Amino acid sequence: MTSSPEGAAVSGRPDVRRVAAVVFVVCAIVYAIVAGSRLRAHSPDNHFAYLADAYLHGTLSVRCDAPLVAEGETCPPGGGGNDWARYNDRWFVAFPSFPAVLYMPFVALFGRNFPNRIVDVLLAGLAPALLYAALENLSRRGHSLRSWRENVGLTALFAFGTVYFYTSVQGSVWFVAHVVGCALGAAYLLAATDAARPLLAGTLLGLMFHTRTSMLFGAVFFGLEALRVHRRTPDPSEGSADEDPSAITRLARWLKGVDWPAALRSIVRFAVPVLVFIALYMLLNKRRFDSFTEPGYRYLQIRWAARINRWGLFNYHYLSRNLGVALALLPWITRVSPFVQISRHGLALWFTSPHYLELLRPKREATIAWSFGVTALVIALLDLLYQNSGWVQFGYRFSNDYALLLVALLAVTGRRIGRTWVVVLLLAIAINLFGAVTFERSDNIYVGDNDAQGMFQPD
Repeated sequence: MTSSPEGAAVSGRPDVRRVAAVVFVVCAIVYAIVAGSRLRAHSPDNHFAYLADAYLHGTLSVRCDAPLVAEGETCPPGGGGNDWARYNDRWFVAFPSFPAVLYMPFVALFGRNFPNRIVDVLLAGLAPALLYAALENLSRRGHSLRSWRENVGLTALFAFGTVYFYTSVQGSVWFVAHVVGCALGAAYLLAATDAARPLLAGTLLGLMFHTRTSMLFGAVFFGLEALRVHRRTPDPSEGSADEDPSAITRLARWLKGVDWPAALRSIVRFAVPVLVFIALYMLLNKRRFDSFTEPGYRYLQIRWAARINRWGLFNYHYLSRNLGVALALLPWITRVSPFVQISRHGLALWFTSPHYLELLRPKREATIAWSFGVTALVIALLDLLYQNSGWVQFGYRFSNDYALLLVALLAVTGRRIGRTWVVVLLLAIAINLFGAVTFERSDNIYVGDNDAQGMFQPD
């Protein structure tokens, strides 16, 4: 493998930072245009702004002071019925809180009802820009054969040809978490590839955990990279007399070839900041809900609280429904306006991003592909076992937790970018543009409730 200083032009490739800056500007402008009039007002579900306000005033609970309520302000917004947690007669934001930390300067300047979507579209431009840098890093380190133009194409796929597009223009608490999580995730891939920067990677993963809990399992990527890079023998099958050893045999040889002391030193450096962030998360739980292990989800004032109490937050019970949402849901074609309807559970992942089907038949082998693929599978499985399908959504929004890994996997194993690939990209962009323009704006298009009967078109 070969590597080069970050940002340097190599073999005719332009400066990474300049192209990444252009990607950021283009994406932020497009997201702002699509967001349109939304930029003039705050989201009705601006939980993170209320949490930022609480932090600025030295408290962990939402400030519902009598003078504010007396002035006619409903606190929290919606009367607390939309994913607000109530405990000991106080209101809390149960979601991981790093996005609220990012909001704090704006809340300090403009108040907790500042037009947060302006900030959100700027934040949304970071993930594609950092993804481009991560893809270029793969090319420069020899893991990917992609040219810089192909990496721009793959970046465009993520930015506009996946559910990240409609995610970026919402501004509500659930989608802001995805936007921030993807930005951190792209930076994490840049730091964790080849286990190059353990402390930075661990810090970024800790922040990801404080943004989207399931992204903690991105640690698998660094662990596999550390085992792949720190080796005594480059080829685990070297010296074998077997022509076609079993998968178990190959795995045993691969593990035997690891330089375990070096790999463990790297993993420990990575783990230290991660453990610090986990400890901080547990301390916040204790301060808010009197338990180190209670994040507050069972105190949410939601209709399906009984389901959580019965089955828990993660359970096999939810798997079949979530698989149906992720893999089977299609739009409904009707004879009357608007002629198309979409379940509020969303659309299948392969429908909104057809390029993901390429992963079923990889065109190139790459050792790093296992790191991307296994990590994506672990995170996806956790999301599939979660009590919520992502409802309400245009497409399967939880895929944002591992979309960066899938795009990186396409970079190292997928087909070269040609005319057909570009045509499919334009189709994916058209589909996701439709979602970005219509979601939470055209109620007659999105139908169904949070139950199994709302998933498929009625007979």
